[in-house]
Amino acid sequence: MIEPILPVLLFVAIAAAVSVGLVVFAQLIGPKRPGAVKEMPYESGMDPLHDTRRRFDIRFHLVAITFLVFDVELLFLYPWAVASRTASGIDAAVSEGLVSSRLLVFFSVLFFIAMVVIGFVYDWRKGVFRWR
Repeated sequence: MIEPILPVLLFVAIAAAVSVGLVVFAQLIGPKRPGAVKEMPYESGMDPLHDTRRRFDIRFHLVAITFLVFDVELLFLYPWAVASRTASGIDAAVSEGLVSSRLLVFFSVLFFIAMVVIGFVYDWRKGVFRWR
């Protein structure tokens, strides 16, 4: 029962061990000479002009969150596109009786895309993308 998931568990265990090991190794052998220059905030190689804790306009955050939401939603389309095709194409799906399930998947993804478009139009009408 555990045999099919054993490679995944082994991969997760090794990835966690390597991650923790690299962090501990860096802490053990890394240089430890703090100074005023090393404690300064770094902003693209330039001296900071403002306080690093200044407030940002809310529109910056709205655009960033909207981008992340649409980006993650569109990532759901890639597995669907790969999983909805057979090696022999639609002809094998017709002979195997998979057409109805394919239509269900197609209309489900069509509904998903419609919801993404509705969200985009809603954000547009609310003025999220308007930068003043």
